[in-house]
Amino acid sequence: MDLWSKKVQGIIIQVALILFSLYGATRGEVCHSPLVSNLLPSSFRSSSQLSGSHGPGFAKLNRREGAGGWSPSSSDRYQWLEVDLGERTQITAVATQGRYGSSDWLTAYLLMFSDTGHNWKQYRQEDSIGAFPGNSNADSVVQHKLQHTVIARYVRLIPLDWNPNGRIGLRLETYGCPYNSDVLSFDGRGSLLYWLSPRPRQMTRESISLKFKTLKNSGILLYTEGQSEHSLTLELKKGKLLLLLRQGRSSSPDSHHLVSLGSLLDDQHWHHIAVERHSTHLNLTVDKSTLWAQIPPRLTHWDYDQMRVGADQGPSSPRSVGSNKNFHGCLENLVYNGMNLVDLAKQKDQRVSVKGNVTFSCAEPVFVAMTFTSPQSYLWLRGVPELSSTVTSVGLQFQTWNRGGLLLTFVLPKQGGAVWLYLSKARLHLQIHKSGRSPLELSAGSALNDGQWHSVELISRRGHLTVAVDGDEGASSHASPSFLLTTGSQLFFGGCPAEGNSQECMNPFKTFQGCMRLLTVDNQQVDLIMVQQRLMGNYSHLQIDMCGIIDRCSQSHCEHGGSCSQSWSTFHCNCSSTGYSGATCHSSIYEQSCEAYKHKGNTSGYYYIDVDGSGPIRPQLIYCNMTEDKTWIVIKHNNTELTRVRPLPGKNQHSAHFEYTSEEEQLAAIISQSEHCEQELTYHCRKSRLLNTPDGPPLSWWVGGPGVGQMQTYWGGAAPGSQQCVCGLQENCVDPKHHCNCDADRTEWANDSGLLTHKETLPVRSLVLGDVHRPGSESAFRVGHLRCHGDKNVWNAAFFDKETSYLHFPTFHGELSADISFLFKTTSSSGVFLENLGIKDFIRIELSSSTEVLFSFDVGNGPLEVHVKSGVPLDDNRWHRIRAERNVKEASLRLDELPAATQEAPADGHIHLQLNSQLFIGGTASRQKGFRGCIRSLQLNGVTLDLEERAKITPGVQPGCPGHCSSYGSLCQNQGRCVERPNSFSCDCSPSAYNGAFCDREVSASFKLGTSVSYTLKEPLSNKLNRSSSTLPSSIYSDMTLRAENVSLSFRTSQSPALLLYVDSYHREYLALLLNKHDKLEVRYRLDGSKDAEILTSKVRNLANGQLHAVTISRLADAVSVQVDQNTKEDFNLTSDVEFNAIRSLVLGRVHNSGELDPELSRLATLGFTGCLSAVLFNSISPLKAALLHPGTSPVTVTGPLVQSICGSTSANPYAAETTHHLSGQSGSVGTGQPLVNAIRSDSALIGGVIAVVIFVTVSASAIMARIFYRRKGTCQSQDVKTVKPEDSPELAFSGSQNGPSENQKEYFI
Repeated sequence: MDLWSKKVQGIIIQVALILFSLYGATRGEVCHSPLVSNLLPSSFRSSSQLSGSHGPGFAKLNRREGAGGWSPSSSDRYQWLEVDLGERTQITAVATQGRYGSSDWLTAYLLMFSDTGHNWKQYRQEDSIGAFPGNSNADSVVQHKLQHTVIARYVRLIPLDWNPNGRIGLRLETYGCPYNSDVLSFDGRGSLLYWLSPRPRQMTRESISLKFKTLKNSGILLYTEGQSEHSLTLELKKGKLLLLLRQGRSSSPDSHHLVSLGSLLDDQHWHHIAVERHSTHLNLTVDKSTLWAQIPPRLTHWDYDQMRVGADQGPSSPRSVGSNKNFHGCLENLVYNGMNLVDLAKQKDQRVSVKGNVTFSCAEPVFVAMTFTSPQSYLWLRGVPELSSTVTSVGLQFQTWNRGGLLLTFVLPKQGGAVWLYLSKARLHLQIHKSGRSPLELSAGSALNDGQWHSVELISRRGHLTVAVDGDEGASSHASPSFLLTTGSQLFFGGCPAEGNSQECMNPFKTFQGCMRLLTVDNQQVDLIMVQQRLMGNYSHLQIDMCGIIDRCSQSHCEHGGSCSQSWSTFHCNCSSTGYSGATCHSSIYEQSCEAYKHKGNTSGYYYIDVDGSGPIRPQLIYCNMTEDKTWIVIKHNNTELTRVRPLPGKNQHSAHFEYTSEEEQLAAIISQSEHCEQELTYHCRKSRLLNTPDGPPLSWWVGGPGVGQMQTYWGGAAPGSQQCVCGLQENCVDPKHHCNCDADRTEWANDSGLLTHKETLPVRSLVLGDVHRPGSESAFRVGHLRCHGDKNVWNAAFFDKETSYLHFPTFHGELSADISFLFKTTSSSGVFLENLGIKDFIRIELSSSTEVLFSFDVGNGPLEVHVKSGVPLDDNRWHRIRAERNVKEASLRLDELPAATQEAPADGHIHLQLNSQLFIGGTASRQKGFRGCIRSLQLNGVTLDLEERAKITPGVQPGCPGHCSSYGSLCQNQGRCVERPNSFSCDCSPSAYNGAFCDREVSASFKLGTSVSYTLKEPLSNKLNRSSSTLPSSIYSDMTLRAENVSLSFRTSQSPALLLYVDSYHREYLALLLNKHDKLEVRYRLDGSKDAEILTSKVRNLANGQLHAVTISRLADAVSVQVDQNTKEDFNLTSDVEFNAIRSLVLGRVHNSGELDPELSRLATLGFTGCLSAVLFNSISPLKAALLHPGTSPVTVTGPLVQSICGSTSANPYAAETTHHLSGQSGSVGTGQPLVNAIRSDSALIGGVIAVVIFVTVSASAIMARIFYRRKGTCQSQDVKTVKPEDSPELAFSGSQNGPSENQKEYFI
């Protein structure tokens, strides 16, 4: 051959190799080649075959040889067809077909995989669905692409259902591609050491990945360590994977970081592990679950230079990790930062050293297990009927999540009795009933329902009976005389047959659900493969040669820190102490704002607020101020007092940092959803400039806003970026040349104060003051609490005025958990509130009738509906609340305060809700069954949909929805009137004697002997002409003759007799309410000026006892009723006139003009009243309220000391007034006084003087008290009510206002 021919041949070979490699690469990428069609008949096995022509070797897709496919001898669920692919192969799809030319095909089946032909593993889809749909005829091919690739050598298909008019018939094909791997096998004594040096430069991203399989539930997979003694350990502990990061060899908690993932990893199946380190966090993946974990800063530096695999030695780990056992099992494809370490070991690389017995093939022991799947499961084996030796024993291993269940039972031959070995309360119990003897019971072990394998052995040796758990003797008993125990002719494991001889098998306990293996009878191991082939014993509802246990808690369906527990068929979430409720701890038990609490009728106090509902932000304890018309959220920080600036030596600036009681994400959410937020910022100065000029750099600044915040150079009351104070904005600074009072740099005290109201710059995080070090400079600052009001979510509403109108939003994503809540009101009897569709899945909430709400959805298991029926009409144009939730366990629906209705989800059904259409609100995609009415505060998984903004651009839908008083008017108490607002409502308390947001706060005052409150009801005409009309409302000014009146008040006093209330007239008529000398209530009516007053005396005694008493008096003509506290109402009749003519004034306390009264009443009127009066109401007049809230305003006249108080509170510890005081937005005045601050003065002489005064006062007070006690020893004298200072009195100059709650305010846990 010439040179040219050789060159051409070489080129052709190279091209062929390239094409072949490309073809192989293409095949590898597609990985969908047929795997079964070219196999020999010997590669097929089956449980049985109908005939030689129905054998498993004929079960190839689209083939017609033999009888045209495989059919077993009998059609039941214990049949199977198995294919050996020859080696471990990557499998991506499976296809089935019926038997050719017959009525035999499968309609459903299970798919199993194995590496050895034993220890089968069932394939489950993403939603834990095990069954595959089959065929509908004998010829069509049904193919299923596997959602996740399987790597196995053996494939087994188990029929579940088949054509009811035929029998089981099957042809199949699997698809995939070859799989290559590098494997290591460890026997528990060997290990590998990899030297990773020379190590590349520090990397921001590193990774470790591997696969492993083992039968041991504990052992170290690998351990890495660097020169700085940073280490990483991957270890199995009770079937779970632990990842430990450590610094040094200390076992202190601060030196290590531990995360855990996965469970049941000791099942002798391959499991994938991946660790990816990023700069500040790592991702730990076990199979299909990934955990994101933050790395502590001290552990972010990885400089590993060696890795021990199998970890023959390794340092001692903290107790929480384990006992450092070597790994016993197989590893595959160990890759570190892209380097295949197993391949290095195969190549005998010098960086690898081997210790002990490590091989490059996986040695797999065979353990045949069986699964008891249902309450009908049992296994029957033949025992030893005759006593063959003096030793009888039965042993087994089991694995379960259930706390109870029968493991074994048998009768005692010739002895008349029975033996039960069972679980109860997760402990092992042995009961023996034998005729002529009292029952014997032993127990051993604890927490045996932990999903781990546990061994049990029952031994009877020469009358000595022992039951042992996990190799340790748990309990023993000695029988005297000898207690010989034989197993009898029949042994029953797990349960008893449903039909049969009850004398042979009785089960008074629950049946066992779980796995068993390694059964032994008299030290002979039971061959479960022979049992499977019906060659030994009998069974029902068993899966043999596999353990089908599932850890339902491993996927963390319990949200928000709920703890998971499980049984064989389901899981449970314990939501206690989480702040959430529901089957998966999904829904928050708290409201999302103070506004929501207020409109449930609550008052000021501490409440847990969950700003995002079911979202990830945790609930927080926040103070809600509901005393004003607006509802304020108050978020405190670590320094709200007026603080003196004391410069540190060597520093030209003073800085202060503020830590808030709420976390960052909570702060951001509250500020975002509030309509208005503000924070007070105050600076008092003397020779201390604040901002100086707007042209140069500022001397001082503050940092505010989300996250770390941004530098801000404006002061309270001014605009962001203006570098001004509020006086510069209003052009009234003390020096017109500057934009802040403090920038005038005067020697007199001045201040710049105001409110920061731009939410984008809140909260204030730090403050830097720059002009504090000059001689003579003095200053003080104050940063108030962050206060926000207005909840954008609560009142966000839309009105749908047509059945064809709707709003649409992006697709709702609630695959595993979905909660939906909203309020509605309507006059229609039906309509769809919400709908979102998928290809097959959907979710919908609708008003199905005038008294019923329906919640329906489908996640692939068929439609599921939850109904709630109301006892009252829902089309009453009042607000009603709906809360619906769907999770992997159940669906629930709650209407108003009715009990929630629930529907459980299938235990092993589809769980993902897959939607793809738009979300429709108020209607449907078909524009049928639309909703007419209002929907408000619509939230999906804690996120509020902005209905108003979408309604502004949508025809047929109007933003907002008026008419709240029909639902919330009852919150306005004590005759308060509900007033509608565009978004919300308020209570008008003008006709009430009470005050507050809901007219529920009593107006009380402390009276002294000289105190008098006079309310003029009718003035002479001459006076009225000379005075402008009163601005205070009165409904009786024009009617001076009364035939009826209603009087109510509360009082607290120790004075008797005492005048409580007096109403006079221009015709010598009057009404007087008083306590007589017998401490009883008297009502005196004088409606005829020519006659004496009529006295109506109540029977209630002891009213001058210093306690609070409530009095109500009603008169209609001559009929008078009197009620004191909760006592029975007393009725009286007047005998004189029934008209109260020309009434003039109402007086509380001392009556100055009492000359027309009889002597007794005149003396009481002149004396006055000492004590507390509260909530005084005369028809629609509230004289005490007018005197306290509008002092000096006609028609109220106050003389003497009148002090607003909380003495009218009914609680033993009355709540303090909760009004929070803040500096206004105006600039402070210049003065010579200096601010009162919380700094400690350095003047020792002053401190000594104060201490001396305190000691003197204390000693004097002690002496006086001792003398009083001596003089009044043994006596008890009632005290007058103490005067309480007004809570809303003006503050002292420059003093810090007391924001937030007082000490005696209570916490509310709602």
